[in-house]
Parts: sequence; structure tokens; C-alpha cells
Amino acid sequence: MQRIRLTMTQALVRFLDNQYLESDQSISKFVTGMFGVFGHGCVCGVGQALEQGDHSLCFYQGKNEQGMALAAMAYAKQLNRRAIIPCVSSIGPGALNMVTAAGCATANRIPLLLLPGDTFACRQPDPVLQQTEIFSSIGTTVNDAFRSVCRYWDRIERPEQLMSAAIQAMRVLTDPAETGAVCLALPQDVEGEAYDYPEDFLKKRVWHLDRRPLAASQLQRACQLIRTSRKPLIIVGGGVRYSEAGTEVQALAETCNIPIAETQAGKGLIAWDHPLNLGGIGVTGTQAANVIAREADLILGIGTRFSDFTTCSKWLFQNPDAQVLSINICPFDAVKMNGEAIIADAREAVASLVRALPDYRSDYGGEIAQVKAEWQAIADRYYSDGTSGSAGCSTGFVNFDGSVSPNSEPGLSQTAALGEINRFMAPADIAVGSAGSLPGDMQRLFQPGRPGTYHVEYGFSNMGYEINGALGVKMACPQAEVYTFTGDGSYIMAHSELYTSIQENLKIYVCLFDNSGWGCIENLQNSQGTATFGTTFAARDTRTGRLNGRALPVDFAANAASYGAKAYTIHTLAELRAALKDSKKETRSVLFDIKVRPGSMSPGFTSWWRVGVAAVAADPAVGEAYERMEQKIRETRDF
Repeated sequence: MQRIRLTMTQALVRFLDNQYLESDQSISKFVTGMFGVFGHGCVCGVGQALEQGDHSLCFYQGKNEQGMALAAMAYAKQLNRRAIIPCVSSIGPGALNMVTAAGCATANRIPLLLLPGDTFACRQPDPVLQQTEIFSSIGTTVNDAFRSVCRYWDRIERPEQLMSAAIQAMRVLTDPAETGAVCLALPQDVEGEAYDYPEDFLKKRVWHLDRRPLAASQLQRACQLIRTSRKPLIIVGGGVRYSEAGTEVQALAETCNIPIAETQAGKGLIAWDHPLNLGGIGVTGTQAANVIAREADLILGIGTRFSDFTTCSKWLFQNPDAQVLSINICPFDAVKMNGEAIIADAREAVASLVRALPDYRSDYGGEIAQVKAEWQAIADRYYSDGTSGSAGCSTGFVNFDGSVSPNSEPGLSQTAALGEINRFMAPADIAVGSAGSLPGDMQRLFQPGRPGTYHVEYGFSNMGYEINGALGVKMACPQAEVYTFTGDGSYIMAHSELYTSIQENLKIYVCLFDNSGWGCIENLQNSQGTATFGTTFAARDTRTGRLNGRALPVDFAANAASYGAKAYTIHTLAELRAALKDSKKETRSVLFDIKVRPGSMSPGFTSWWRVGVAAVAADPAVGEAYERMEQKIRETRDF
């Protein structure tokens, strides 16, 4: 057998460069580039291997390790998990910065390969710079923190260990049921050690994304449940997107007259105005979807992990006879909610159901069209004037329970601004989001264009994903226009790769909704009986000792402009319209600093979300909130 003498990281780079994925008889490159922030724990190892060449990987210079890893995650998500960009960092803080991104990828079932540098395997120079010494075990390093947020974890302590570790890593990354974050920790001395690697390890390797078909017994059980139901409801999850099963799900809904509700990951696969599409479901769902869900007698979850936001903390499905049928490639997700688990590929399973149920029709009459029409009228109002104001100016503060408190101060409403941008975007333009109140507004109100143009990370609700993720989406779809929707809180937390978008000439549109704080959490805080505390951005008041003093003179437009972006400051819909039009002339990234009234987001509709409320408090409003929570808990399902 022929062997090639390479350092461990030279072999790693060459191995990654030769990984391919076959899906539906189409073979494509699985690893297309590498993100990195170099430090002493990787620059002489992976950095040297990349610089030396003899590979086709494009190196992308990250500016923050979490930021670049979130961009890599978004890249894989936008491409339906068919390609990845690994991320390399130095040891210590550089590595730990990626732990959050690892949790985000694993929660969302997205492949993400992380290659953090590590301390010396030989331990000769210990403790090295950036090494955290764990007194109970010298062999434990900060990279052990990745174990709890990764699907697969390994440390390469000898150069020959790379072979088994790399193959196991690829097995997980290409497995639709097990995929998530993978960490291969690379001790910096081992990065430079040489070994005679067999050519077979380095040659082109094709991984196969085989679709798991529906077994005959599974089809029988699923059909039995559907046939005996009168008012079923389909919940479209992210698994429908990654299986590319949107067409099949729509066919099932039309064949059987079953309404559709969408999770954040499943939104946009079925046209928003399709007669059977009721929109988002759950805490951030539409009134139409939630009203139908309360009475449904069969919940047909397809590719959903039944999160608390989807199920309203298991309160939403109020029909005592309601059963759950779950089609999922991942057994862990399929058995949730005590459902009948159908372990199969979504596209294969749904196509089989369509063929098996040509004569089944639900008992829904005109109520689907009625609830959809009622909801559309509500949505149109929010998109046109926010709450009860006019011309995009809110005159009320929307509480978390849906009530509106009077507010005499005018201002641009968040929902009206969102509507203006939504109407301006072309059908092929991609919308990105993640945290705060904007994902709620988007799941309820946003009208996506073509399938695959709605990209919201809400499995982890990772603040800072918005801009970093937008870069990854643009890298995946360079010909598309990418609009990302972020609050001021998320922008402050992590916007590092805006700089990279300028460097790489990858234009993104950043829609920054500035409500002077963490408005979503303030809203939640107030709805549970607690007065505003620590959730708005203001200077400390020397009289009260609290952060409720003067407004802070922050200029987000100037901040973005300092990176080289084109920036606009916006107070009215007219200014927003002009800025949107003008921004099309730009070739660089753009930021719209949109000043919106606090509380002008959309409320919840026929929903509930369980949060921990204090059982004992001096304020009676907190006690009342606790009693409301206890009542809702009594109405929920145990599973």
C-alpha cells in the first residue's frame, strides 16, 4: 500500500478536501472551505497546512470564533445540510468562543465541524499560554467543554489517530438523524507531527445520504391513525426542509384536506397564501393555526422536534382525544409527545401516505378558510399600522398576553417596518433571523417568496446569529439578496462578520430594529408581574442607583459605516422606503438603523409559554402571574 508522509494537519486538510456527499444520485463536494482565527495553538499546524496548498479549500478569515462558526452553521443550514465549512481556532479562549455555536448547531440538527487547537499532548511545556489547569485531571482542557454540546468529540493525541477520528466525524456530520456539532481537538504539538498516511485514507470518499423508506407496517399504522381522525393537523418542521419534501407535504394536505401549520424551521416550504397553510404554530404562531390546533384530534408532526414554542409548553393541543403521529428520521425526536413514532425519511414517508390515502378526506368544512381569512385581516393591520396607530406609528404597548396598554408617544412600529421590508423584497430574496421579538413577528407575519428563502434559527435563539448567519447564507447563495433582521441587543452582542462581509465583497442587508433594549424580554418580564428591571438600555440614574436614567447616545449607523458598510438612520416609513430603494445601488453591505417604538411587536395569539415565575413575591402582580401559570400547567399534557 502506498503511503505519503504528512503532518497530521496536512493529512487532515487533504482528507477534508476529498469528502463528497451523494444525495438522490447527485454527488457534490461536502467540504468547500475553512474558517479560521489563527493563534499560537493552530497557526503553525492547520495554518501551515492551508498555506502550503495542495488542496482546493478556500480559507475564510473569521473575526470572532463564535461569529465564524455561526456563519458556517448558517451555510450548512441554507444548503439543507449538503455542505459544510469547518472552523479552526487556537487553544483557550479561541476554542471556548465556539462552544456556543456548537450548542446552536446541535440544537438545530445542523452539521458543524470544529477544529480547536489544544494543549501539548507531550505536556513538556505545560502550562502553556491560554491553558486552564484543571486540578483534578491534567489531561482535561477547555476543549472538554465541547463534550456536552457535540454529537461527536475526540482528541487527536497521536497523528495516526486522525484516521479513525476523521472517519467517525464524517459519519456523524453526514447522518441526517445524528448530525450536529462535531469537535476534533488538535494538540498543537501533534498538529506538526508527521506520519506515513496510507493513500486510501486520503483519496476521494463519497458519503451516501440514503433515504430511509417507510416500512409496510409503519404505513399501516400511520394510515390507521389518519383514517380514524376527523380533524387532523399537519405540523411542518425542519426535517421537511432538509428532506426536500415540501411538494409531497403539500400533496398530502391537498389530497386529504388537512390544514398545515409551520414551525420556524419549516416555514416557507409551502406558499404562505396556500388555502391550507395556516402559518406559524405555537407561542409565536398565528391565531388561525393555534385555534385549529386546540381542537385537532390528530397532530401529524413531520420533521419536527416538538419544542416548547411549537407545542406552547405542551398546552396547545386541548382536545382530550388528540393523538400524535410523528414522522421523523431521528428516533429521539419521533417518540416525543408520546406519539406513534414513524422512523423514516420525510419525503419517502409522505409520498407513501399520498399514494395510500387517495380516498380519505378530513371533516373540515369552511372553518379553515374562515380562520385563515380572520387571521389575514389581523396580519394586514399589523403590517400596515402596527397596533392601533396609523402610518406606521404605534400608539400602544403590546403586552405578552396580547393586551394593549395606552402609549401617547408616537413612533415607527416594528411590525409596520417589517411589513415595508417584506413587501420590498423580491421572491428570491432570503430573510434571516434568530432572537428577540423579531422571530415572533416573522413567524406570524412574514410572507416568504420562494421555498428556502425563510432562514430563521430558533432552535437555540442564538443572539448574534443574525449578522454572522447572514454571511453564511450569502456564501451559500452568492447570487441571492440576503436580508437579516436583528434587534439592537443582538447587534451589540455579536456582529463581527459584518467586517468579513466587507472583506469578501459579500453584500448583506442588515435590518436593525432599535428599541433601546431587550424589548422581548422586557415584555415577558412585565407580563409576569415584574416591573421593568435590567432589560432596557439606559444610563445608571444616580438618584435611584438603577439603569433607568438617560437614553444612551449610541449611533449604530456610524458603527456600521466605520466597518465600511453603507448605513442609513431611519425614523419613518418614508425614510425606510427611500433607504431600501437607494440601497440597491450599493455593492457593499448595508445597514438600516430603524428606530422603533418599544413594545410595538406583535402579541401572542391563543398561546401560552411556561417560564419560571416566583412563587413568593412582595408584589401581588407576581403572585397573580404565578397562579395563572399553575392553572395553565394543570391544562397541559404530561408527555
